Amino acid sequence: MGFRGILGHPFIDLEPYLDTSRFEEIDEEISLGLAQVAVEYTGGSHRHMGIVPPSLADEPYVDYGDVIAEFDRDEFARFISLAERPGEFDVERQHEYSFGEERDVPLTKKQMLWLEYRYGVYFPWKVFYEMIPTKNWDDKSHGVGKEFKDEAEVHFPKLIELVRALPFVEVGRCNILGLAANDHGTVHTDLGKDEKPEPDQFITLCPRGDKRLYLWDEQRDEGARTRTRDEQKYFIESRAYWFNDSDYHGVEADPFFRYSVRVDGFFDPEFLARVAADAGRR
Repeated sequence: MGFRGILGHPFIDLEPYLDTSRFEEIDEEISLGLAQVAVEYTGGSHRHMGIVPPSLADEPYVDYGDVIAEFDRDEFARFISLAERPGEFDVERQHEYSFGEERDVPLTKKQMLWLEYRYGVYFPWKVFYEMIPTKNWDDKSHGVGKEFKDEAEVHFPKLIELVRALPFVEVGRCNILGLAANDHGTVHTDLGKDEKPEPDQFITLCPRGDKRLYLWDEQRDEGARTRTRDEQKYFIESRAYWFNDSDYHGVEADPFFRYSVRVDGFFDPEFLARVAADAGRR
């Protein structure tokens, strides 16, 4: 197959290792909590970031990186008027700034909505809630000096209790990521297939078990035939799993809202050794 996987497998099912008995009540808590906190968008610029598979690079979804790069002076002025502190930007230095996910200047929700409404930018994950403030992608696994936000403690206490009981020695990030009905998660790899010699350590929790994340096999030819796009998808059917996010992955569209929780950190060595030993026996 055209993906690396983990420990010789496409992904690792972590349900046998975790206590999932409270998933139903945690799902209730998350549903209620998301209705009471401010959520952001995420995604929307995977093509401009260069992290989509070559075979999908021509998909017709508008990328905000492409849009911002083509702004004229007036468009840029309107764009920065929606920043948190517009006065910090100089319209004459437009091309010196880098806006967006994993860039120097994060987008505000107002900017995201304007890009969506005015230019048709597609933001796949329209629910993004960061429970532990994190500076950037490189900072996501390190937990020293980090705490859950006070707001998260108020609205998601059961989820936080579960996260604190997970087999990590350090937790650096905990995010809730949701997709609206009929939206799909665009296929991408996290920071490039060749940049990480070992897979990042994280757990994805899907209490409802209905978020159809799949690994994308970019190897299109199989023997004497070319596979269809559906045949290139390897679906993960688990409510708790670990996959190699250097592999291309996406989320299938469904006619209802669905979400998952991603927890990043460093695994307890004993837990990792047990998972590795079990994987070697399969």
